[in-house]
Amino acid sequence: MDFMAVQTEILILILLLATLVMDLAIAKGASRRPVAYLTAAGLAAIFAHTCGLFHEGDSPVFCMGLFIADNYALFFKQLFLLGMIFTVLFSLDYAEKCLTCAGEFYSLLLSALLGMCVMASANDFLTAFIGLELMTVSFYILVGFRLSSADSGEAAVKYLVVGAGSTAVMLYGISLVYGTGGSLDFAVVCQNVHLFYAAGLAGTVLVIVGFFFKLSVIPFHMWAPDVYQGAPTPVTALLAMASKAAGLAVFMRVLFAAFPFLGEYWLPVVAGFSALSIIGGNLLAIRQTDLKRMLAYSSIAQAGYMMAGIAAANYPGVKAVMFYAMLYVFANVGAFAVLSVVDAERGGTSQRHVTGLSQAAPLLAAVMTISLLSMAGIPPTAGFAGKIYIFTAAVDRGHLWLAFIGFVMSMISVYYYLQVTKAMYRDLAPEEEALAAPLRVPPAAKAVALISAAATLAAGICPEGLAILTNLASRTFMQ
Repeated sequence: MDFMAVQTEILILILLLATLVMDLAIAKGASRRPVAYLTAAGLAAIFAHTCGLFHEGDSPVFCMGLFIADNYALFFKQLFLLGMIFTVLFSLDYAEKCLTCAGEFYSLLLSALLGMCVMASANDFLTAFIGLELMTVSFYILVGFRLSSADSGEAAVKYLVVGAGSTAVMLYGISLVYGTGGSLDFAVVCQNVHLFYAAGLAGTVLVIVGFFFKLSVIPFHMWAPDVYQGAPTPVTALLAMASKAAGLAVFMRVLFAAFPFLGEYWLPVVAGFSALSIIGGNLLAIRQTDLKRMLAYSSIAQAGYMMAGIAAANYPGVKAVMFYAMLYVFANVGAFAVLSVVDAERGGTSQRHVTGLSQAAPLLAAVMTISLLSMAGIPPTAGFAGKIYIFTAAVDRGHLWLAFIGFVMSMISVYYYLQVTKAMYRDLAPEEEALAAPLRVPPAAKAVALISAAATLAAGICPEGLAILTNLASRTFMQ
């Protein structure tokens, strides 16, 4: 067994254990900031280490090929690491002020990260399921981590109930695939696809439905708005970006490695649900007044856009999905960095809480505007380049109708995104003293906000650098 294939996961596990020990060593009632600093520094070191792991030729494997460390998996691991680093940094003050057990918070974040990394490298159904459940169980706890909030507890229960149901559906589907395909290994299932009969096709459908639940694809989205609204803001950020990217990473590997010859069945399904999510997510977002709830419906629409790239079922489509997933991380980091400060200082994330934000914190208002414009796909932000890649891949595949729906709904999304901008810039701050006072923006949150805005603009103005990286990563996957 080549342990070099799992070196990233081993390093994350060591960091997780180190945070647990440090948390126990700090006196009860003392600040847990040292744990946060250790987490951020450790994640930055691991990210730097992964930069030297991209390779040409055969990819290292672990445990008879059930775990593969190809460039595709490495790209997504770097995405998860970046999202986690930024989340830890902008949540420093939020965790100290709003969370009772801040030390355990960072350990659970690392546990979720470990699950995401396992998902990205999973090369069989069992490994994928273990990674998925490690991530999901960590998020069950993290969603309910704001003990003083009844909404947080309610969101955790809803997430647990729906998540358990979707897990059961997926696990039953995996059992049917195993029974007909004779293996859990993606490559072997692909070779034995000729043995599939009704039970095998039913298992494939159930596996895809299970992923649709995890990705909050309409109509399997019912958990997302309440969970996003009730969860602590940094946790909502990770659910929106890293968790969704992890689901997409393993979903694409399942479709293209295990079920490529069933494309005539799943391609129309993916394309249809992509269109449904794009339309429903954007239309339902229009009526939302809470920004976390609005971003929940927005993330449903964004999942639809990325599924349009999957529906292309070719190299440009996979590359477009990976490109879009990375830039979506930067846009979400900016938006949720702002919301975490607003939530901690003003006690909420409704549109009323960001009214007049341009007077109280001009930098935060500017970063939020850039992030929202990127999600809408307005040039010169990165979202514009990402949607061009996705729509081009869909058109090349013959899905002109899907690209047209995506384009129209992107224009409609501008309305509800600019409603937030209007509230921040045109409307006057409420008369309540708590909402009218200038915001204290922590240095770490300010730095994260600036970096996310700069990255969003840089990737929009000059997308070649990220495109080269996605080319390298996707080449090992779609050979």
